[in-house]
Amino acid sequence: MASIEPSKLDRMKRSFGNDAALDEVFIVLSIGAGLIATLGLLANSPAVVIGAMVVAPWIMPLRAAAFAVLFGDIPLLTRSLRTLFVGVCATTLLSIVLGKLAGLPQFGSEVAARTSPNLLDLGIALVAGGLATYAKLRSDAVSSLAGTAIAVALVPPVCVMGLLLSHAYWEDALGAGLLFATNLLGILTGGLVLMACRDSYFRQELKRSHLGAANFALTGLLLIPLGSSFINLLSQARQDNTRDSVEKTIEQFLTRQTLTFGDKKKVDVERVDIDWKQNPPVVRVVVRVADPELPTFKQVSAVQEEINKRQRLRFRLVVQRTAVDIVGPKEKPNTQTPISKKLIDLNTQPFNETEPIDSSRTFKEVPKIDNMPFLDNMQPLMNENKNRPNSISELEEIKAEKELPLDIQPTGKTLN
Repeated sequence: MASIEPSKLDRMKRSFGNDAALDEVFIVLSIGAGLIATLGLLANSPAVVIGAMVVAPWIMPLRAAAFAVLFGDIPLLTRSLRTLFVGVCATTLLSIVLGKLAGLPQFGSEVAARTSPNLLDLGIALVAGGLATYAKLRSDAVSSLAGTAIAVALVPPVCVMGLLLSHAYWEDALGAGLLFATNLLGILTGGLVLMACRDSYFRQELKRSHLGAANFALTGLLLIPLGSSFINLLSQARQDNTRDSVEKTIEQFLTRQTLTFGDKKKVDVERVDIDWKQNPPVVRVVVRVADPELPTFKQVSAVQEEINKRQRLRFRLVVQRTAVDIVGPKEKPNTQTPISKKLIDLNTQPFNETEPIDSSRTFKEVPKIDNMPFLDNMQPLMNENKNRPNSISELEEIKAEKELPLDIQPTGKTLN
């Protein structure tokens, strides 16, 4: 039977015992990592969250726990789990308090990304746990420990769970807790497998270890929720891939093919969206037009027919038109000066107001002011010159008239 030197085994136990110690270094680094991770999640900053992963010391008691599980060392396993429990509780409470103080109405993508774990996360945790244990057994591989801590994050899921609990998002907080459990058991299992693969003595111990069997059983239970999430992820990925393919085909067809909405200078396709919740799916095309009458119903119908000929599904095409006018005063071209030669392209053509700018309609002349109905009240003022007397005799005639009430004064004559 394979064996290992007692002195080497004692050194390994002492080394792993140091990793499981609940000391000042562990507490300070845990609180610091929790603060950095929580603030980074609130700021939605991936770089700050990665920094918290490097600072966090939680992987050390976990690999000590893997060693304790392998050899059935209950005291060492108890110390390891106690140290980790203190760090998790402190970080959770800290993130809950910061979440309450921040009072953000919603969280960013960094939080949402840690609420739906799947089998991929378990695979990452297994590999990272094996590498963390390998770095412990081989001193020349210790440089990989920082990268391992980044690959399998323990602190950010706990911080996400605390932030979600502070806003009573129970279901999402449960997903973050599942991610933490996945990483924790994945590191333990990965460490056990690495030690068993590296030395035959460890392999024999793992076969006799009841704690090892319990660890594998708990890891196996994770396959149920993680597998379901992974299947949903694959299904969503296929739907997204199909949707992107159809949208790209339709967009290329509308913008590059022969049959489009008409003159590309007058109709500019800005966005193409597909609503898959309806049957047939609705293709919504947002266009910017210079002529508000384009595209016509006949053009849209023709494009819809051509699209349906090229796709396996039938679509309904809906176009949203946005008419654009260009408003701006005229200005004569710049004369040739040293400054204009440096700043303006010599090949630039003079501005032609008859041609559209950026596929948009040019500015039309404003209607004459006397044709605007809202200026009716200004007509007396505009006709003031017409009502003024043109001669002295006409003025004397007005003065000679009797003073009459305003409502029966002669029309067309005004007293000065």
